[in-house]
Amino acid sequence: MRHAYRIGAAAAAVSSLLAVTSGGLAVTSGGLAVTSGGLAVTSGGWLYAQTSTTNPYRVMLGWEKLPEGRTLGIISGAFPDPDGRHLWMLDRCGGNQCAATDVDPILKFDLDGNLVESFGAGIFAFPHGFYLDHEGFLWVTEGGSHGDARATLGESLGLGHQVLKLNRQGEVVMRLGEAGVWGDGPGHFNGPSGVAVAGNGDIWVTDGHRGGNNRLVKFSSDGTFLLEVGGGVGSESREPSRFSDPHDVKLDSRGRVYVADRGNSRIQVFDPDGNLLYIWTQYGKPSGLFIDRDDILYVADGLSGTPRTGPPDPWRSNFGWEKGIRIGDLKEEQAWVVHFVPQHDEDIGPGLEFLGVDFAGNIYAGEINRERLVRYVPFRPLDVRGRSR
Repeated sequence: MRHAYRIGAAAAAVSSLLAVTSGGLAVTSGGLAVTSGGLAVTSGGWLYAQTSTTNPYRVMLGWEKLPEGRTLGIISGAFPDPDGRHLWMLDRCGGNQCAATDVDPILKFDLDGNLVESFGAGIFAFPHGFYLDHEGFLWVTEGGSHGDARATLGESLGLGHQVLKLNRQGEVVMRLGEAGVWGDGPGHFNGPSGVAVAGNGDIWVTDGHRGGNNRLVKFSSDGTFLLEVGGGVGSESREPSRFSDPHDVKLDSRGRVYVADRGNSRIQVFDPDGNLLYIWTQYGKPSGLFIDRDDILYVADGLSGTPRTGPPDPWRSNFGWEKGIRIGDLKEEQAWVVHFVPQHDEDIGPGLEFLGVDFAGNIYAGEINRERLVRYVPFRPLDVRGRSR
């Protein structure tokens, strides 16, 4: 509920291009905005008092039903199947590593949590980014950067530093990058962390994971290198269109590109040509992104407040922010945070990383230190406009 009060022209003129939302800063074309219990001044001169963001979700643990002896490790992504009756998930083989195991990392569940299919054993070392494209192909990135202990075993086996495209029968139909070889040229990656595919087939990759490259790369549908934004190893920067640990990438219905610039505690938004549109800090320290078919953005923050010191960048701790999931509506220009789902359990360090949302609005999120799947079930509708369900 909002209460509006007319303010004078002088006060309206004072409002600048600065926006502060849920503790963060953003640039707007309107005026001054302080949300999550604050005030908003629009270019029309209206002052709004806004209610705090709320949590419309309840937690469910133990949703998954697995064969005897099989447990989930870190879940690196989840996507609803187009049939609306199944979910695809990427699991790090019951732990935080797949190299030298015979465990399938790609899992297909029905909506009751029954495992109905799995594949991918022996293909990946450290599966990290996950995507289900509009044609039904599955995409997985190898997210271990060179020098990271999580990449070492895979490199020794000739695995890692690639983006793989698979059909839903588990066959690899495309590879980007060279297996086990790191670099920052057009044909190499260094721990690619995320992947997303546009409606025209263009492939976007965040490259790479902590200690790797710090860039966003675009390829055509046949794998031809098109452009990059950012730089290589050691190029961490807070400047616009530069990155520090770009950890995930997603696309909205207009083809805009959203990068979880995790080390800088912000999301950078680009147009399909790689031009910067927005820098948003209202979503905390983003590790994982998900955009549903209604252009609702879900952001997992499992690191805010956890001390992160040393190279490559000592400013990443993001103190003063809570871990949890922040939700915004991308149909609104600045996508203010409309709901915050706080971390539900005792803080034991790194928490939520990647997440996905089914067509009923249930959130499936993987936790790092606890190596478990958490299902968040909505008990009332989200406070957003124009939903299709």
